[in-house]
Amino acid sequence: MFGFPASTEFGKRIPKQKFYENIDISSALKRVFVEQIRLIYWRNKLAATTLNLAAGETVTEIEVFEVRLNTPQLEEAVLRRMDKEIPYHILFVLTCEGKAQAWIGYKEATASGNHAFKVSRYYHTDWVPEDEMQFRVDGLNMDAVYESLVRQIAGDELQADAGESLQASVARDEKRRQLEKQIAALESKLHKEKQLNRRMEINAELKKLRKEQKAV
Repeated sequence: MFGFPASTEFGKRIPKQKFYENIDISSALKRVFVEQIRLIYWRNKLAATTLNLAAGETVTEIEVFEVRLNTPQLEEAVLRRMDKEIPYHILFVLTCEGKAQAWIGYKEATASGNHAFKVSRYYHTDWVPEDEMQFRVDGLNMDAVYESLVRQIAGDELQADAGESLQASVARDEKRRQLEKQIAALESKLHKEKQLNRRMEINAELKKLRKEQKAV
């Protein structure tokens, strides 16, 4: 399914209650699980054994979860909760009314170890017809497969320089986003400012940030 080899197929339904029963989460998040999600399937298990590849240093398995929705909308907090509960890397494929959208978090091991991970941010595709949601398995080990999937899903957001690591690409993307927010805030402030000297100061700061933005 989704273009992955038959050897990786798992096909197990996971009760959505598993992610909110007996776990300390807010009533609002629990309501999202109940109202927005219809079914969850563990579709594929991408691992060295199922793909006949070398193991990775940081990535041991990538689980592929299909999350069937009642409407084509799901709060990111739900994906973070699921990612937090499962100590592996996860590719989410949201499906609804014949359309599909892929989500994947850039997941790094925490300093504490114990198979704990933190997700810095998520990348996702547009909604496409479900039968067009296909992925490539690129790379000779699980680390490379994971990096390839993140880049496939992120698309233009993670354009990499030659030889740049995924970690460096994500950090550069995050820096770019921060600069965009700072520039937008200053442009709004400039629009409201009436004093000439303050407008000149803001313009100088904008010029500096835009120069940084071009360099990222």
